[in-house]
Amino acid sequence: MGPGSKMLQRERMIEKMKEPKPKNIREVPGYIYRVVTKFFYRLFYIFGLVWETSPWILIFLIFMAIWNGVTPVIGSIIGKDVMNALADSYISVTTGGENQFRSVVTLLVLMFAFNLLTALVSLLSNIVNNIAGELVVNHINLKIMRKAREVDLASFDDPDFYERFENAKREAGMRPIHILNNNFNMISTVISMISFVIVLAAVSKFIPLILVILSLPTAVITFTYRKKNYFYVRFHSKERRQMSYYSDVLTDKDMIKEIKIFGLSDTFVGRYKRTFDQYFKGLKKLFVGEGLWNVGLRVLATAANCVMFVYIAKGVADGRYQVGDYSLYIGALQAISSGVSSLISTTATIYEGTLFIDNLIRFMNEEQTIKPSIPEPRRITHHVGHKIEFRNVSFVYPGHDRKVLNNVNLTIDAGDTCVLVGVNGAGKTTLIKLLTRLYDPTEGEILLDGYNIKEYDTEDLYSMFGIIFQDFGKYAVSVKENIMFGQIGKEADDAKVEEAAQQSTASVFIEKLPGGYNTPLMRYFEETGTELSIGQWQKLSIARAFYSDSDVIILDEPTASLDAIAEQDIYNQFDRLRKDKTTIFVSHRLSSATVANKIIVIENGEVIETGTHSELMKNRSRYYELFTTQAKRYITPIDGVSAEEFMMEDKEVSEFLRGKPPRD
Repeated sequence: MGPGSKMLQRERMIEKMKEPKPKNIREVPGYIYRVVTKFFYRLFYIFGLVWETSPWILIFLIFMAIWNGVTPVIGSIIGKDVMNALADSYISVTTGGENQFRSVVTLLVLMFAFNLLTALVSLLSNIVNNIAGELVVNHINLKIMRKAREVDLASFDDPDFYERFENAKREAGMRPIHILNNNFNMISTVISMISFVIVLAAVSKFIPLILVILSLPTAVITFTYRKKNYFYVRFHSKERRQMSYYSDVLTDKDMIKEIKIFGLSDTFVGRYKRTFDQYFKGLKKLFVGEGLWNVGLRVLATAANCVMFVYIAKGVADGRYQVGDYSLYIGALQAISSGVSSLISTTATIYEGTLFIDNLIRFMNEEQTIKPSIPEPRRITHHVGHKIEFRNVSFVYPGHDRKVLNNVNLTIDAGDTCVLVGVNGAGKTTLIKLLTRLYDPTEGEILLDGYNIKEYDTEDLYSMFGIIFQDFGKYAVSVKENIMFGQIGKEADDAKVEEAAQQSTASVFIEKLPGGYNTPLMRYFEETGTELSIGQWQKLSIARAFYSDSDVIILDEPTASLDAIAEQDIYNQFDRLRKDKTTIFVSHRLSSATVANKIIVIENGEVIETGTHSELMKNRSRYYELFTTQAKRYITPIDGVSAEEFMMEDKEVSEFLRGKPPRD
């Protein structure tokens, strides 16, 4: 798909997200109703989030909205009375009358007391807002984390979902509390404006109307560009992710070695700049367009304000108003003018914010499909053998057409040691994901002890497996916690942790660490954190599998990063530990397959062979081909002597080659 096609697809996505515009006058009411309904739905969703966090936050915000609404009017009236008192005192003294300074002092004391109270309440509001903001952010982050725990793995493979997830995390910051603050600021502004309109009605009933009419074009421009900005940011998240990726690559401690050796710094800096230029080009166009419209409208509004200022000044000059009244009316005029602008800007900001909150709403409404299929889920009987059956199982990853697994039929009996064999992309890891119910089959069913695995409690099903994935986890916690994560529900037992480490041979390097099992790993949080090699991390992941009290052990390339001796030690340990347990290996090193009582060969998503090592070698089919291809690398002649004859000189190897079991 070329750039033009991608741009067209993106434009179609934008149009799809927009509320369909009315095609005729009859559709206008419905259009307005849908826009307003969605706006208030999002707004009340935010109210709900804050109420869930703590009800007192909403109550305080309501109080501040009323307080901030009435204080400007009260302050203006006190200011007017001070000005009039000063003018009256001046006239009284200059005309030979009584000095009225005492009344002026009383009003000044009242004014400064009011200003002090206002300042104190404002400081209290700032403190509460900071506390409330942190509490709301924490609450929303916890909701996202809990939701991520429930969301299906398949959802994370969906680019649209991942975009929503990214946007939800980004918007989980201060935006909800900002929207609420803006909402209550708007209420405060409305209260102030109504009060000032009543004040200005004594001068002219038309002045407030003129101000409102002048504000309408500004409102249209502001809302239009807020919506454009929202859709631009939302549907250019790919560019933002690219910029973040290029930046992270150049600052990633694990990547920096290759970056320096291969001289890739300029390449990624260049890609970052090109992506930013493309992304910024559209933003700049929006900023400039809105700015030019606002300049023209501001000139028009200033001219109108000038005319109204002159009109009020003439009233004072003609003796219709006092000097203090002039300050009140001018203040009211300015308050209404700025209030209208503030209402437009604040409402647009709230509208834009609620659009962004839509990302969070859509993420939180993501449906979970990996859940029990019956009202009362079955429970796993632990610490016993289990029979697993795949019946006509096929699977297609979401958004794709190719069958990764096609009509798979196989049985794994209790106590079996199975090895899944096949080239990269054959479907081995996918089969493991279906068995552990990280995905559900597209076709067919998987049975556990005679029942479809969909009927079991999901969490209970997961607890049955002790598993090491190819991309095993590296946790920035202590060594001990890394091992204990294998079964987090088990009561902490240092002896069991150390035993698991010994079984995985991880104890050899752990005992040399500064803090032993309490050594913090990675340097995300601790300056003294230790960075392990990939092989050491893999040994820790294997220790997790040993630590878990699971009925089925699944190892997806468990020794890929280990040397040959460490690998053999691990397999020797597994030979002892897998008694009475079902073990499933995925491995490209076919030497591990020789210990299995069942080898399953997968190719192009289909099971093409099943049997023991001896049986499959005698078949001289695909397994034989894969095994002998690897074996040839180890049996090249040595100084003219065949590798087999050379190794026969070693007594233990000689016994192994003759079929005798190795000695412990």
